[in-house]
Amino acid sequence: MGKRFLLCTTNQLLVRELRIRFMSNNHSIQSNLLYGGIDYVFRSSVNDNNIIKPSSQRFPVVLSNLNPNNNSQSRALTTMSDTPLTILHYNDVYNIEPNCGKEPVGGAARFCTAIKSFAHLNPLILFSGDIFSPSMLSTFTQGEQMIPVLSKTGTHCAVFGNHDFDHGLDVLTSLIKKTDFPWLMSNVVDKETGRPLGGGKKFHIISHNQISIGLIGLVEREWLETLPTIDPNEVTYIDYVEAGSKLVSELRNKGCYIIIALTHMRTPNDIKLAANCSGIDLILGGHDHVYEIREVNGIKIVKSGTDFRQFSKITLEKDRDKDGKLTIAVEEVNVTSDFVEDKALKEELEKYSEVVEAKMTEVLGNFGVELEGRFSIIRSQETNLGNWVCDVVLAATGADVVIINSGTFRSDQIHPPGSFTMRDLVNIIPMRDPLIILSVTGKCLWDALENAVSAYPKLEGRFPQVSGVTFAFDPAKPPGKRIDPRLIQVADEFINLEQMYKICIKSYIYNGCDGFTMFKNAQILIDEDLCPELGLTIQNHFKAINIRSEKSDHHTKHRQSLVTLSRRHSMVQMLENLDLDGPSPIRKLSVGHQGKSVDILHTKRTKMFRRASLDDLEQASCDLAPAVQQRIIKIQDEEHFHHLLMKSEAFTKNSVITETEEE
Repeated sequence: MGKRFLLCTTNQLLVRELRIRFMSNNHSIQSNLLYGGIDYVFRSSVNDNNIIKPSSQRFPVVLSNLNPNNNSQSRALTTMSDTPLTILHYNDVYNIEPNCGKEPVGGAARFCTAIKSFAHLNPLILFSGDIFSPSMLSTFTQGEQMIPVLSKTGTHCAVFGNHDFDHGLDVLTSLIKKTDFPWLMSNVVDKETGRPLGGGKKFHIISHNQISIGLIGLVEREWLETLPTIDPNEVTYIDYVEAGSKLVSELRNKGCYIIIALTHMRTPNDIKLAANCSGIDLILGGHDHVYEIREVNGIKIVKSGTDFRQFSKITLEKDRDKDGKLTIAVEEVNVTSDFVEDKALKEELEKYSEVVEAKMTEVLGNFGVELEGRFSIIRSQETNLGNWVCDVVLAATGADVVIINSGTFRSDQIHPPGSFTMRDLVNIIPMRDPLIILSVTGKCLWDALENAVSAYPKLEGRFPQVSGVTFAFDPAKPPGKRIDPRLIQVADEFINLEQMYKICIKSYIYNGCDGFTMFKNAQILIDEDLCPELGLTIQNHFKAINIRSEKSDHHTKHRQSLVTLSRRHSMVQMLENLDLDGPSPIRKLSVGHQGKSVDILHTKRTKMFRRASLDDLEQASCDLAPAVQQRIIKIQDEEHFHHLLMKSEAFTKNSVITETEEE
């Protein structure tokens, strides 16, 4: 006699008793385990008065079009293989070119070879987001160069990262249609479509190496709210612990033996997920550009480095211990120069140099004035080019102040009026320039401006181009004592040295370059992983203008906005508090529906008013024009200084509001 099992389909539509016989051809049942695909599971059962009762223990099984009346088909059942499952994991990859400076050199073609070196293990290859941006090449290709990389490496499944949305939802949707594997977004729903944001899947079940594996993709709220192309009010965010817990239960019911969470969030959030969602077997993370392995609540959390320089080889033994946990071993694989470059992929990627050249002639926008970019000017005084770039960054980030070192601007020429092309942008800002937003005191801001003018009149790159701030400096004074804080004005107020200000700078400055050492202890509000790069910020500005002026095709309500998210949220909150209950021109309502209809009208009017106000803000950003506006004033002599000081004192005096008691 054989063992008796209760067969359950994952959709619970079919329950049949099967008798499994021990076969003479060694198709034996080992450790009570039968294994198979994702459609069916066996539960061991007992016979009590001829009633079959399923026990709590679940076994995965092989079953393919099984007819319980056909004994020959029942012989297709096989035992679970003892071979461990191998997973290769990577995350946050941006540059396809190798890093020639030091090992591991990385590079997409060499990375491909390294991945293929494990082909004999039939690995499951998983990716945790951020590939289509940012990089210098993606500035031109919008991430297109990564499609052959994803194909050649044989990636099976991925979760979206924040930078995958950098070029807009239309671009992302087009890119993922060119990939041959599913993308996940388990806890963010697009209100426009009612489906996961980005066209992703809520979960994915894959049968690999005779194991049914459930994959989910979870992201944190923090980076979702920084996306320049997505309005948080247009999506529904579900807490990753809540979403993870529900999906674990659902996937277990569907017969998944292993459940893996692909995440794109900071390590503390991965830790919280592991601590509160014990049904997950493994967390494979991204977003942090580090290689690290942690274990929380018996669940391993793996982050696999960055930029094609390393990845993880993960081995899972299929037997669970007494606590139901899998034995998992993780090994870091460094992509060193010992791996030769994959010839086919290298040749395919070389064609993108032609794409870059074609993109160079693309017209981004038009200017009616010359743009001053000569070193001799931009490194010694305020310029219209510097002002305009800083204004765009200010509008994009919502900072109080923007400081960009003039060494950023590399064209060393006057750009004529007319069409502004991608070649112009790359000539001006050729380097990858990540931005960062800090909270600093007025004293720290003063110190930064002092350093910025400390080398004048030398044509050093530290000389500032600014937005949101005006100041005067005396080049006759010694470095470090050239600026009187009484002559520093932030927006429409003079600086308060103890007040906190939001400042946007390049990470180059934050890291202490060009003498800017005063920011090392400043609080980071938005780090460089969440801020768009400088060049991409300029591109998105032009793209948003073209969308507003209907010069480009657009297929979704999600788009680049010229209004920074912080300003947008503040305005929406303010407008929602306004009383818009005045008389409506439409009052022909039936008595039975009047109350509800009035509410609907009020809601529509509120949204229309809000949209109009946001349009005004966007139009103001759209109208940004290059101009010199006396933001940086060189003090000529003592008389000039006192004149400026008197104006400052008069402004301050006139700005004081005297409170009087109401009678």
